Amino acid sequence: MHAHSPASLAWRVTAFVGIATTLVFFTFGMVVVRSLDHHFANQDAGELAVVAESVQRVLRARTPVSHDAELLAHDLSGAVAGHHGVYFYVADASGKQIYSNAGPDLGSVVDTLAPTPQINTQTLRIVRFDRTSYRVASQRIAGNATASQTPYTVVVASNMDSHLRYIESFQKTLWLTTVVVCAIALLAAWLAVKQGHAPIRRISARIRSITSSQLHVRLRPEDVPIELVDLVGSFNDMLGQLEDGFHQLSNFSADIAHELRTPVTNLSTETQVALSKVRSIDEYREILYSNLEEFERMSKMIGDMLFLAQTENDPSNLDMHDVDLAQEVRGLFDYFEAWAEERGVVLRLEGDTSPVKGDPLMLRRAMGNLLSNAIRYTASGSAVTVRLSLDAHMALVEVGNPGNNIPPEHLPHLFDRFYRVDPSRQHKGEGSGLGLSIVKTIIEVHHGNVSVMSENAFTRFQIRLPVSEIV
Repeated sequence: MHAHSPASLAWRVTAFVGIATTLVFFTFGMVVVRSLDHHFANQDAGELAVVAESVQRVLRARTPVSHDAELLAHDLSGAVAGHHGVYFYVADASGKQIYSNAGPDLGSVVDTLAPTPQINTQTLRIVRFDRTSYRVASQRIAGNATASQTPYTVVVASNMDSHLRYIESFQKTLWLTTVVVCAIALLAAWLAVKQGHAPIRRISARIRSITSSQLHVRLRPEDVPIELVDLVGSFNDMLGQLEDGFHQLSNFSADIAHELRTPVTNLSTETQVALSKVRSIDEYREILYSNLEEFERMSKMIGDMLFLAQTENDPSNLDMHDVDLAQEVRGLFDYFEAWAEERGVVLRLEGDTSPVKGDPLMLRRAMGNLLSNAIRYTASGSAVTVRLSLDAHMALVEVGNPGNNIPPEHLPHLFDRFYRVDPSRQHKGEGSGLGLSIVKTIIEVHHGNVSVMSENAFTRFQIRLPVSEIV
């Protein structure tokens, strides 16, 4: 695996489930621990409030003079009867201790505690005595109404170590449970991902088994989960395109072999004939001229094939400019004028259209191929007509000539490479058989299209090209 390879889907899903599960349990644990702590605080506050109220009733019932101090201490000790782990301290207005039951030295914290009117979770404070934690609260309580109303200071405390130990034990259990549950969740997620990826593995194995001789095979969308239907559809479309391309390549290779075999055979035959006996210089010169024609035909065919390959594989090499189609057609008329006069064919240009964005040389070659075909198959005394027009945002170029109709079954294949319509329309040395294929390729890389119609003894090729944007 490369250093920067993306993490696998199984690892991503497993990590996500692990993180999510941990966060959920951590949050849940924090909420539960806080809830427990709040519950114990409420419980301690209620118990301390009851003790403080009991102490207040005792203090209001008696006056703490010296001769009944023992009786008061006795009564105060009964205030915490039935309350375990609860302690209190009582001092008079001068700060003298009146009573303190066995437990922490609450007198040492009297000065640090602010008296509160009532005891609740907000007014409780946590104080440590000898490594033991207590919830503590302080109150001022008035004495007997017949006395001097001298207030007393009462400090109450509750041992919370048992609560802390319970919470600590609960936290350990909770974290252990979290670890176990996360491990189970990770294992379940991993197994679920592995099981969920099983259809992908099956598809991959099926894809690996498809060879060039099995491009007709298609994956069945109904055999995969709905999430993979689009993927299977896209793969089937790609297989279809590969199958078409493979068939075209196979046919093209066969056509190339067929087209090249003829001139090679002619060259070989003529050479064998020339060598079969001694000939004159003029006879050898005639044979060489004949061979030269075959070489030129092969050279043109090879050049056309290279042009098609380069244009189709790298259309970005176009030298784009605004092209005036009427001007290009007039230039082609000048080029073909001598040949057209020799054949007795008239060239006509009708109409006009907007400029198009394109490569001038390529567009000139495409229209030149159509024009040369039209001149070649037009009878003497007739005319080849090039008509320009505008259809919405498309420029139209129509090249038409009178002549025999092309059978309808051949029209869809005219732009195929090396396609032969009829022997009567083929003449030795008149081209490589790639002219119309070149036209189609050039027009398509310019985002246009080309079509053909042949009826009523008239054949018309039509090119449609997007016009240049008007600034």
